[in-house]
Amino acid sequence: MNERLLQVSGSPHIHSGESVKKIMWSVIIALIPAFLVSIFYFGIPVIILTFVAVASCVVIEYLIQKYLLKGEITIWDGSAIITGLLLAFNLPANLPLWMVVIGAAFAIGIGKMAFGGLGKNLFNPALAARVFLLISFPVQMTTYPIAKPIFHLGADIITGPTPLGILKEGVKNGQPVDSIMHSTQMPDYINMLFGQMGGSFGEVSAIAIAIGAIFLLIRKVITWHIPVSFLLSVFLFAGIFHWVDPTMYANPFFHLLTGGVMLGACFMATDMVTSPISPRGMIVFGLGCGIITMVIRLFGAYPEGVSFAILIMNSLVPLINKGFKPKVFGVAKQK
Repeated sequence: MNERLLQVSGSPHIHSGESVKKIMWSVIIALIPAFLVSIFYFGIPVIILTFVAVASCVVIEYLIQKYLLKGEITIWDGSAIITGLLLAFNLPANLPLWMVVIGAAFAIGIGKMAFGGLGKNLFNPALAARVFLLISFPVQMTTYPIAKPIFHLGADIITGPTPLGILKEGVKNGQPVDSIMHSTQMPDYINMLFGQMGGSFGEVSAIAIAIGAIFLLIRKVITWHIPVSFLLSVFLFAGIFHWVDPTMYANPFFHLLTGGVMLGACFMATDMVTSPISPRGMIVFGLGCGIITMVIRLFGAYPEGVSFAILIMNSLVPLINKGFKPKVFGVAKQK
């Protein structure tokens, strides 16, 4: 028998006319609205940082494959570009570029290639790198530029707190939530929706991210299960606590529009490699991401929890896949 007929590549396995390259380019196109909004609010540094992140990921993957693994060069499939883009989207626009390169090296070297490359990594490489940078350089990773609807150079960037940081600090100091929400530092909901607020530059515009997610849904690159269950669990968890004590907990719309919830639910948690394979498993995965995010936000030391939540749920994907196996074609019941 020809042994080539028995060769199986790593997941994801898609029974369609799609290819890895087509899927990756669909994701790149879907990220364009958020990227353009980021440039509008944070200026030229967004372009420079994104270029450095993408170039570093591509070059590092090439060097590892050519000189360490000595195998096939796969940088043309677009996966390294996506890793670089998503890493950049999860960083402050004013982060020193040498830290961006370190993050890219971690994302590709540890988060992806150490597991064997695309289809074999357990954790989302971009999020793994973001958490690594957050732990290694906490000051730089939590110093965010103020969003201004003008083009400006890096020297003109003024830093300020994020909405989640303002809320966390205010509650810690005993201020009622209503007072915090009406403070001069806190952006209103329109600004939160369109992206005029502090934060990692790729996560600030909820509406731009939603446009990209709708494109991916139409292209059937992702399904509704993870984004909807993720966002719904965040909304319900935040809503229950806000209903119980509105002086201590912000309303659920605030939590949906701030931080990395939208970016995480639509682009990070839906990663085919690091998410479950069955619809029921995806729903469980999304619910877990949303609940862990809110537990960290409301009770943890960090004002944000999306990255940690997705990585924790990434580690549980093998168990979720085992517990929610898709029905085998032609078999009435699995034991």
